Parts: sequence; C-alpha cells; structure tokens
Amino acid sequence: MSVVIVGGNDRMTRQYKNICEAYRCRAKVFTQMQGLKEKIGSPDLLVLFTGTVSHKMIKTALGEADGHRTKIVRSHSSSASALRRILDLHAAQDP
Repeated sequence: MSVVIVGGNDRMTRQYKNICEAYRCRAKVFTQMQGLKEKIGSPDLLVLFTGTVSHKMIKTALGEADGHRTKIVRSHSSSASALRRILDLHAAQDP
C-alpha cells in the first residue's frame, strides 16, 4: 500500500516513514509545498494533517488525487499516534 502524507512537522518526517514501514506501506512525506505537485503520484491513501498545512497545499494535494482511487483521510493532529490510528483503520483493510 502506498501512502502520501501532506503536512506534519519537518522533524517528524523520518518517524512518519518508519511508522508506515512498520505497517508495510511505502510512504512519501511532504511537509513543504516544494515538489508536491510533481511527485504526489496516485497513492492508495492520502493523509492530510490539516493543523500544520496551508490551504494551498491541501487544494494541490486534493487536485492531484482527484480521478484516482485514493482514500483521503484528514486529521487535525499530526502526531505519531494519530498516524498509527489512521494506518490501523486503513492499512488493515488493504488486501
């Protein structure tokens, strides 16, 4: 399963990737606008950490995911436990 995380804290990038690897997911993390549009691709799950992301980044990410079979999850919290909860719900459902 591929996961794209938009938002969050710069210092947490490595931890977000490690958590996704523990759930056997490939992850891309975008905490800044730079490179978001060209590299988002068509993930299985798009996680938007709305508390730490601009409206422009959200619109860009949603525009890129539009037309794909991407599940979109919004979370105000960008903590590690919030990501684990999201992956508990969605990574387990993926065949």
